Amino acid sequence: MADQERIALFIDGANLYATAKSLGFDIDYKRLLKEFQGKGRLLRAFYYTALVEDQEYSSIRPLIDWLDYNGYAVVTKPAKEFVDALGRRKVKGNMDIELAVDAMEMADHIDHMVLFSGDGDFRSLVEAVQRKGVRVSVLSTITTQPPMVADELRRQADEFVDLVHLANKIGRDPSERTDRMQRFQERRPAAPIPTHPHEETAQD
Repeated sequence: MADQERIALFIDGANLYATAKSLGFDIDYKRLLKEFQGKGRLLRAFYYTALVEDQEYSSIRPLIDWLDYNGYAVVTKPAKEFVDALGRRKVKGNMDIELAVDAMEMADHIDHMVLFSGDGDFRSLVEAVQRKGVRVSVLSTITTQPPMVADELRRQADEFVDLVHLANKIGRDPSERTDRMQRFQERRPAAPIPTHPHEETAQD
């Protein structure tokens, strides 16, 4: 039965954030999880991101904590900070290996892998998972200039889904963000479900 298809999500956090930002919306991770829970038996939802070391507070920490307590398997590792040639502070963190290892380990237990990334480095991983009989969907976008998804990754996938068509299903209501900011400024409450602040994260 189709509704019993075993599904696993693999979310490249920085890549998904950049893609959604380029399309003008924020990801609602609660809605995202619910969307795929309705498509079959969701076994695992992995979320990968690098974190800056030696910071008491990271702007991404509220999101990481929320995901960890709300059904996601969060995978992190320390990011490296550096200053580029123009003197700008940059953060480099690549989670490709961690994602690939988890995907290969899960491949024998799932029917459908859903990859939230446009990184062409994942083409070989997708091919390897497909050889194990797993159907692979890639979620990114080709509507931006240049496209956020690498052509070789899009072509390798069994299915490519453009995130622009899912914005109304997994996107956050813009008015909710405005209301949240107003409440924060008025009362300074604990952070609600946050969005993903990855503006300065660089990926290899």
